[in-house]
Amino acid sequence: MTQGQHPQQARPGKIIAVHLNYPSRMAQRGRVPEQPSYFLKPSTSLSVSGTPIERPADTELLAFEGEIALIIGRSIRRVEPEDAWAAVSGLTAANDFGVYDLRHADKGSNLRSKGGDGFTPLGSRVIAATDVDPAALRVRTWVNGELVQDDTTADLVFPFERLIADLSQLMTLEAGDIILTGTPAGSSVVQPGDTVEVEVDAPTAPGAPTTGRLVTPVTQGTVPMAPYGAQPKVDDAQRADAWGSPTKAGPPVEPPAFALTEELTAKINSVGTATLSSQLRKRGLNNVSIDGLASTRPTERMVGRARTLRFIPGREDLFDSHGGGYNAQKRAFDALGPGDVLVMEARGERGTGTVGDILALRAQVQGAAGIVTDGGVRDLAAVAALGIPTYHAGAHPAVLGRRHVPWDTDLTIACGGAAVQPGDVIVGDADGLLVIPPHLLEEVVDAAIEQEREETFIAEMVAAGESVDGLYPMNADWKARYRAWLEK
Repeated sequence: MTQGQHPQQARPGKIIAVHLNYPSRMAQRGRVPEQPSYFLKPSTSLSVSGTPIERPADTELLAFEGEIALIIGRSIRRVEPEDAWAAVSGLTAANDFGVYDLRHADKGSNLRSKGGDGFTPLGSRVIAATDVDPAALRVRTWVNGELVQDDTTADLVFPFERLIADLSQLMTLEAGDIILTGTPAGSSVVQPGDTVEVEVDAPTAPGAPTTGRLVTPVTQGTVPMAPYGAQPKVDDAQRADAWGSPTKAGPPVEPPAFALTEELTAKINSVGTATLSSQLRKRGLNNVSIDGLASTRPTERMVGRARTLRFIPGREDLFDSHGGGYNAQKRAFDALGPGDVLVMEARGERGTGTVGDILALRAQVQGAAGIVTDGGVRDLAAVAALGIPTYHAGAHPAVLGRRHVPWDTDLTIACGGAAVQPGDVIVGDADGLLVIPPHLLEEVVDAAIEQEREETFIAEMVAAGESVDGLYPMNADWKARYRAWLEK
């Protein structure tokens, strides 16, 4: 393969990737292997610069790994290290993408986590191996224009010649085969909408040859994983590995202990929020309505357990430290489970969005029952088209960095004038939103059911021509007649 020829013009027979090679990456992972170890990637995972990579639906941890790809130029077997570089025709930029949500299914093979279509973008330009010193190369990666990886091959634990010689002991390396040589520190998670760029160059070689930037936009997949294969699954350890450190991944989000049963949810749905509100007031709770919000699905009932997210007022230095990466907002949405309602404290600030269509879709895919924010919503038409009810203070096109910093999750917050704690029961419909403390829930619901029975009786009597005097509310005589009505 010659300078400038794209490596995909002839699909390689093998793509072999090294697990760990750069000292900076080994320090990040906390282990230094004695010998190199490898995994295979299918040739169908190759893509060219500019081709989007799709983060699979129902996953959260798509990570990039900027690398140098070696292209074998002739067939070799049992080559010695001192002769190995002569078998390389060229090198180019590569990105060894992987989705950590599927690592549990691979048992070390990385086939599902790193073998997806488009998971191995290769640069459009090739540097001739004869033009460079393999120990004097540089690899750099940018995410949305920010430099995130920058390292050289000067101190590799396993020099390229050693990798080639080691692999050729057991297998024939053929012309066109590709070896991915490992990634330095700085690999992390990317989101739909991000753009990743990788460049390999030889800054000290004559003419400073370069591959130019390999560009990969990230998009969101919409087709869920079929049930006949392993499903995405993550934990705090996987998040830390994917993001590069526990600090970047953020603290674990533990769900509240209280859970709604199907039977209890059905009982709640059998009575109106107005009736529930009156029963809460009888128990001294007057400030349990979340006020001033509209629903994207006003004809639907919403019942769920509260999970909470708090935004603090925007401040540039705090947004720099807390607004990027796997921030509190992203952690809150990823932590949602079936029946949860995410309630956000936005201080009634409508001048920016607090949720958009991607995060709302994530909540829906997770099985959440609803979203509540006393701030703005971006992409309102797209959010309204989803099946998940979203209560909000209005539409706004701006991102949250304009007015908010995502700060913390699952703590007591204020939303729409009401205090909300994790585990509170949130009930919403066309009449509004209520917050019900879980320790009062069954008592309040049972009383509401009884109240609506009484009101059904009263309505029948009024329809039959009876006066409301003594009937609404019922005096002793009417209560006796009501008990007789119940027996029938």
